[in-house]
Amino acid sequence: MPDCDKPAGYRAPRSRDTLNQYFWFCLEHVREYNARWDYYKGMSPGQIEAHLRADIAWDRPSWAFGQSAARPKQSTFNEEEILDPLDILGRNRRARAEQKRKAAMPRAPEPLRESLATLGLDWPVTLDVAKARYRDLARKHHPDTNNGDRRAEERLKVINVAFTIVRTHLTSEGLEKAG
Repeated sequence: MPDCDKPAGYRAPRSRDTLNQYFWFCLEHVREYNARWDYYKGMSPGQIEAHLRADIAWDRPSWAFGQSAARPKQSTFNEEEILDPLDILGRNRRARAEQKRKAAMPRAPEPLRESLATLGLDWPVTLDVAKARYRDLARKHHPDTNNGDRRAEERLKVINVAFTIVRTHLTSEGLEKAG
């Protein structure tokens, strides 16, 4: 300290980034400085954890036993990977709400699931929506619009079969409700 006349025989680092540059203090002032100094000031908990993990191996790359050095596991700490089975942190709340929402939605009948996936549709679906999606896919995969590509032709055949299954189910379902 500028107004201190005691011998400055004790060093203290200037900052986290320049640990080999020092301030020189007397014993009383170095204790005061060290009590206020925080190496991790301004770092998030994830950054602190990553820094501590890197220090364990002296900032050298390391990997868990049984892993290849060519494909090391992610070396940085990810706060999202914290095991929280009691949901103390509340991170699973959104996942549980999404799960409840999906459970409340009606599931497609088993014979339709593959066909709906082929057409890129979600259940429940109306015949008009299915027809519109079928028209879009038929235009996109028609051999005439793809210079006679055989793969596009095969894809169109699969789309035709899928639409036929969905249309048959939806029209028979409509007849059952009307009757």
